[in-house]
Amino acid sequence: MKKYYFEKLDKSKIEKLCKRPAIDFDKVIPVTKSILENVKNNGDKALKKYNLKFDKVSLTNFQVSKSEIEKACKNIPSDIKKTFKIAAKNIAKFHKSQLVKEPIIETMKGVTCFRESRAIEKVGLYIPGGTAPLPSTVLMLGIPAKIAGCEETIMCTPLNSSGKIPDIILFVASLVGIKKIYKVGGAQAIAAMAYGTETIPKVYKIFGPGNQYVTCAKMLVSTDGVSIDIPAGPSEVLVIADKNANTRFVAADLLSQAEHGADSQVVLVCTDENKTNEILKEVAEQIVKLPRYKIAKESTEKSFSVICKNLDEAISFSNNYAPEHLILNIKNPEKQLVKIKNAGSVFIGQYSCESAGDYASGTNHTLPTYGYAKSFSGVSIDSFIKKITFQKLTMVGVKNIGKTVMKMAEVETLDAHKNAMKIRLNSLL
Repeated sequence: MKKYYFEKLDKSKIEKLCKRPAIDFDKVIPVTKSILENVKNNGDKALKKYNLKFDKVSLTNFQVSKSEIEKACKNIPSDIKKTFKIAAKNIAKFHKSQLVKEPIIETMKGVTCFRESRAIEKVGLYIPGGTAPLPSTVLMLGIPAKIAGCEETIMCTPLNSSGKIPDIILFVASLVGIKKIYKVGGAQAIAAMAYGTETIPKVYKIFGPGNQYVTCAKMLVSTDGVSIDIPAGPSEVLVIADKNANTRFVAADLLSQAEHGADSQVVLVCTDENKTNEILKEVAEQIVKLPRYKIAKESTEKSFSVICKNLDEAISFSNNYAPEHLILNIKNPEKQLVKIKNAGSVFIGQYSCESAGDYASGTNHTLPTYGYAKSFSGVSIDSFIKKITFQKLTMVGVKNIGKTVMKMAEVETLDAHKNAMKIRLNSLL
């Protein structure tokens, strides 16, 4: 990991450091557009073509059968089932707390306004395959969808190298109540959920991470009438450490993110140069012991550390970077929380490892990456609902607000707007 000194970084250098590796849209967009158009126009026929091309499997039926799900559930050892049930319970408990009924507000006598939540009726969840199955993502998307009350939740996920969906993915889907599961991955899965095929139903909103083609597909369909959760790139973590930081903990946190993929980015921001050197040395010692050593090594070689004079500089850099995951391995971290402006999820203190949030603490791990934490929140119950506003005017309300509405309509020269209120007001005279 290359070292930088904050005091030597001007604004342009900071912006350059905070800029993530760009997706090669010149390469990705034409391929993705072609896939989207093919699936839109040819449905299942196109999906069969892509399954054969990318997964090397010829399918006649994309939907996972009930017997396949039951068989997969039987194959999962009881201790693993118990583990995921504990995580599911924590995630459900945290997300249920987000269901808050808003009050009815009387803005003036006779005029009441309020909002009510309505679940998005049809949602699609994308669970990536790649180098490791991600059953935790099934929990993070399936549980809030169920709590929110979505009427139809479908799931698409690619086949693995053995030509099947991993048993653990099917077990966790069953655990959270997802019954419609389809053996389709990549941009073609996003297209299927966005436009619908003979087999896969069209949904109103698509959730879930993926590679650059999946990300591109989500962004493209979002301009074609289908909503998406968040634009997401490769996973990332930023650790702020001081001289009191536990060296081994910080190194382990950096590597836990680096092993996700060669394009993952890990950043160390430290207020002590000696501690920085200790941590980087520990990273080198821990990384060689990892089964995913090559992936983690490639990731760390593209990552960096920044040495700051104090926590204000460190937090300033972090807010510019806007990390997906932010770990505060510092003394008295609670005192610094008010300064955090941009982060997907924050882990407070030396014992709060990012893996806890990834799996079982209860918070959601589907978070904004690529700097989008400056303007996006992570997935929550709110992601699966819409807020509808209501208002009611009584006769007293019309008398109180009527002239205000008419005058504003007059200013905008919208006579029909003015008349809609005027005839009501006149009816009360």
